Amino acid sequence: MLFEYIKKKLQTAVAMAAMLTVAGTVSAVSAESIHMGDSGVYVAELQGQLADSGYAVEADGEFGPATREAVKEFQRDHGLVADGMVGPATYSQLMGKTMPEVSRSSNFVSRRIISTAMSYLGTPYVFGGNSPTGFDCSGFVQYVFASSGISLPRMADGQYEVGMPINKSELRPGDMVFFSTYEPGPSHVGIYVGDGNFIHASSSGCVKITSLYKDYYVATYIGARRIHNKSY
Repeated sequence: MLFEYIKKKLQTAVAMAAMLTVAGTVSAVSAESIHMGDSGVYVAELQGQLADSGYAVEADGEFGPATREAVKEFQRDHGLVADGMVGPATYSQLMGKTMPEVSRSSNFVSRRIISTAMSYLGTPYVFGGNSPTGFDCSGFVQYVFASSGISLPRMADGQYEVGMPINKSELRPGDMVFFSTYEPGPSHVGIYVGDGNFIHASSSGCVKITSLYKDYYVATYIGARRIHNKSY
């Protein structure tokens, strides 16, 4: 009955809904825009059109920081609100057609994780910190995932033991990435945001976005974990 109800809603466009189960809780969400943390064919199509129009973005199907900046540049060039999100007006201007209904499914989880993480950019690094007044790396990841109803161990080595191992080539926004830094084993953790970048609480100062391909992180990278199932 629930499946038929959702299907009917989608078909009539009365509401665009997707069912999400996290820690036993079912939530319905509406898809009003395509933005940071989203992945899949719609994102790839947007990226392809942006690239064809001369904007610096790769059509990899992941809506990361580079895609957001390209969208903002497109919006500024066309007199739209430069919020970096592709809503109906931006979609129509860019693609030349009406924005389709986009099923969020569990993709909503990664989008919310990344949105929460991004809201703490610049938050000071504090050793042992696990709140918005200051984070260490694992405290930041634990706090961000908890905001989406996902409970993680407190320390990086414990977080490395949960979820599903993911190859670097398979990374999607919302996956956790791990590094062996000041001691053997997983001693640093961040959250992949797309475009080869991850967000983390860096001991060098604050919560920030860094490239996975920076020499130091290439040398210390040890693996990734996906905590929730995703369906695109």
